[in-house]
Amino acid sequence: MNQIKTLNELEKLVKEKPTPKMTVAFAHDIDTIISAERAVKEKIVEAILIGDKEIIHERCKELNISPDIFEIIHEPDEKKSGDLAVRMIIEKKASALMKGLISTPYFLKPILNKEYGLIKKGAILSHSAIIEVPTYDKLLIVSDVAMIPKPDLNQKIQMINFNVHKIAKILGIENPKVAIIAANEKVSDKMPATIDAAILSKMAEREQIKGAIIDGPLALDVAISKKACDIKGLKSPVNGQADILIFSSIETGNVFYKTTTILCKGKLAGIVTGAPFPAVLTSRADDEDSKYYSIVLASALA
Repeated sequence: MNQIKTLNELEKLVKEKPTPKMTVAFAHDIDTIISAERAVKEKIVEAILIGDKEIIHERCKELNISPDIFEIIHEPDEKKSGDLAVRMIIEKKASALMKGLISTPYFLKPILNKEYGLIKKGAILSHSAIIEVPTYDKLLIVSDVAMIPKPDLNQKIQMINFNVHKIAKILGIENPKVAIIAANEKVSDKMPATIDAAILSKMAEREQIKGAIIDGPLALDVAISKKACDIKGLKSPVNGQADILIFSSIETGNVFYKTTTILCKGKLAGIVTGAPFPAVLTSRADDEDSKYYSIVLASALA
């Protein structure tokens, strides 16, 4: 399999596989319905919209979208719609999940419900995104930009493993290069992120983390620019060609992804990871393309 280097290439790959079903919790907002319609028409998913049936029909009428392309389930209660969306996946009536107008706590609570047993002991919910920017010659996988405020060492290991063995795999990236991002390349007790980075790098060297080339701490420039490595005289196995970026905090990750998508006209696909199914959770400010490609990524992983 050739390495996938654009989100359009990922879309083409998804169209070649069976079409999964996706439940949408509290599907009342215009952006969600628009992106769901596009995904259904492109045969990316079959969409099950859960919410107040009258409101969903009204939104479809406003958008000149036929509601007949969706399966619509009437559940007007916001909290119950989230629970129903997850239970349908547990019952194997669907294999992917998407957040509609439902509040994030109501969206995540049924995923974390201990009675459902979806999250294994010691596992975490995190967020992974694929970013395509015109200035980089391949896709970048990044974590965590939306869920964990300050991931600890174990959480970073889980984030790396998912990105390496799930997302990089579907993109056809063998032995992906992982950059553990910090402010510079020197290990210092004044910057805890550099210590975690050094530990992760050594763990990979000793094959405690497998399937990837990992180096850190690395500043962003030397992670994604070979020229920067040459200028700084830095010898790194990543060598300015990172496939995966692991951030030390939600602030750095979130600023990076919003900078690349808003200022650099990048495209984004993002999902919540850690459950046995992909869950699309996008920002309210994300554009239609980002929501659509997030569905594409969820379909690829479903």
